[in-house]
Amino acid sequence: MASELFADLQGQPLATQLLQSALALQRLAPAYLFSGPDGVGRRLAALRFMEGVLSGGSQDPRERRRLEERNHPDLLWVEPTYSHQGRLISRSEAEAAGVNRRTPPQVRLEQIRDLGRYLARQPLESARGLVVLEQPEAMAEGAANALLKTLEEPGHGLLILLSAAPDRLLTTIRSRCQQIRFTRLPDGVMQAVLAELPDDAGHRALEIAASEPELVALASGSPGALLEHVRLWSSIPEALKERFRNLPQTPVDALGLARDVCEQLEGEQQLWLISWWQTVLWRQQLNRVSVERLNRLRHQLLSFVQPRLAWEVTLLNLMRSHTA
Repeated sequence: MASELFADLQGQPLATQLLQSALALQRLAPAYLFSGPDGVGRRLAALRFMEGVLSGGSQDPRERRRLEERNHPDLLWVEPTYSHQGRLISRSEAEAAGVNRRTPPQVRLEQIRDLGRYLARQPLESARGLVVLEQPEAMAEGAANALLKTLEEPGHGLLILLSAAPDRLLTTIRSRCQQIRFTRLPDGVMQAVLAELPDDAGHRALEIAASEPELVALASGSPGALLEHVRLWSSIPEALKERFRNLPQTPVDALGLARDVCEQLEGEQQLWLISWWQTVLWRQQLNRVSVERLNRLRHQLLSFVQPRLAWEVTLLNLMRSHTA
């Protein structure tokens, strides 16, 4: 039954009801937009929905395993990539290869073209090809236009977009997808989801979050986001985090902190550190001008400004405004 199919999707009753109805009535849209915060069940819902599509609305352990392992012959899973030595690699591959991740990964034009060809081809086992596209908001203009063309001629496949920022998608793309909204989870549900994870990652995240309230604030009701924030928080040297709990007091302190950040942290870590530090300083009732300076720093790091210079200017300005 469809209700059993989505049994492990917690805290999303409306999304579950809509997907169950689509399977029960066999009225499937060619494209869906699963929108909502990261880490609240969008990916799990996509897996269970595709399992129902393949199995006629019921559970199927074999199909579930193949989908979760991403080795089903009629499934294409597309995620943002880095360009490295003439080929596209995922974030996990970039981490393993030590690739510079100063800027966020992107969904490339060639990936969208592959996606279109995949949807147009004849499936091998099932009635339709299945494609999941993560973070479609990470598309450049050319890729977005190519996706729009695919949506205008969807063929017989099923496309699911997983987006945490649907407002950044073209209106014409959103209008061609049936939107399924996912919401942030209440604290009790979030804790229950983390506690039920098969390894100790959930319990560890809850333990760390208990003493680091900024991580809970950043997660905003998202179990997956809390896990990611704990991962990044743990990757920052403890001595460096301690120096960020308060603003630098002298120009020497500011310049030294800028140097150490750029020497010790990769781009992804620096961008996360800005969000974490904003939360720390908000709790200390930092004024709006200082928060806007940190937003400007984030934009500069994403715009290929020399990182150390950007940090130096920002930290000096913050120090001066705090001591003025």
